[in-house]
Amino acid sequence: MDFFSDFLTKFGAQLQSPTLGFLIGGIVIAALGSKLQIPDAIYKFIVFMLLIKVGLLGGIAIRNSNLTEMLLPALFAVVMGILIVFIASYTLAKLPGIRTVDALATGGLFGAVSGSTLAAGITVLDSQGIAYEPWAGALYPFMDIPALVTAIVLASIYTSKQKSLGKEESLSKEESLSKEESLSKQSVAAGEYPTKQKYPTSRQEYLSRQRITASGYPDQQRERVKIWPIVKESLEGSALSALLLGLALGILTRPESVVESFYEPLFRGLLSILMLVMGMEAWSRINELRKVAQWYAVYAFVGPLLHGFIAFGLGMIAHYATGFSPGGVALLAVIAASSSDISGPPTLRAGIPSANPSAYIGASTAIGTPVAIALGIPLFVGIAQALMGG
Repeated sequence: MDFFSDFLTKFGAQLQSPTLGFLIGGIVIAALGSKLQIPDAIYKFIVFMLLIKVGLLGGIAIRNSNLTEMLLPALFAVVMGILIVFIASYTLAKLPGIRTVDALATGGLFGAVSGSTLAAGITVLDSQGIAYEPWAGALYPFMDIPALVTAIVLASIYTSKQKSLGKEESLSKEESLSKEESLSKQSVAAGEYPTKQKYPTSRQEYLSRQRITASGYPDQQRERVKIWPIVKESLEGSALSALLLGLALGILTRPESVVESFYEPLFRGLLSILMLVMGMEAWSRINELRKVAQWYAVYAFVGPLLHGFIAFGLGMIAHYATGFSPGGVALLAVIAASSSDISGPPTLRAGIPSANPSAYIGASTAIGTPVAIALGIPLFVGIAQALMGG
């Protein structure tokens, strides 16, 4: 009982944080029909400022720490990025009315990381005085890139398989019609009735079709998916570029004075504006979500919490194995619960062009991100505090 009462007390306190308050405020004013707008250029600038600050702190921490401490959490981040896509392929993709490519794109977006959710989680940890490794924010690309790569590779394999099967079916029909026509002409010429050809006429043709049935690909039509262009496009995304730039500057230079005098004082104020924008965006995306199957809404609500709990369990393993801090465990869970809102959508649009953006972006922005921020952050921070006394 002490655990649950302690957790509920801390969970309730975190729900009153300014970060969550601005998010809910954005949803409310958008629902009331407010015409308030934040220019897109300001939104992008705020995201850049927040992520470069996270990157700078992570780079400074990496420079001053033992890199072996990062190995296990980084490995778990990679595992989570890949696992989340496979979870979507074996759950969401199996539900009625869900196209496989849409499910894979959704899994990729939910496996990728939201820079704004990461910034919000760090702010909550700082405000609560909870210790965490400053390099924990650097786990972002370890989860983000594998998720996007896995989603695009699986979607490419699936679409190639479907095209190959479609071509083979079409060729089989053409061959069958051609043989039927030839036999019909021969039979008519001999004074017989034409008969239908039901089976392959040669053993080689039969075995060829058996191989195609077993593998899904005719040998000459197999397509190789190129991984590097996917990774390159992810690295060139605005959010990940800002974070990696901050990491590089933190490792190679001495930016402590700039962080303390400029980035640190602005961080929370900029984050509050970002949460307001995201709240309004979430409400506007609800209409898009209504256009696709309702299962997306279920997945978008359950998925972030499920992903976060799996990552929390892996973080606990790192906690007992390497001393990974309670705040670090909570932040790993928050990263896993998040879904990319900046770099992920354009990467998936280019990598899986046949997927419906209303499905995966609507699910992420309208439900996934608010759930991750409003429920995931206080939930995982509260559990970390209650279990490990963070």
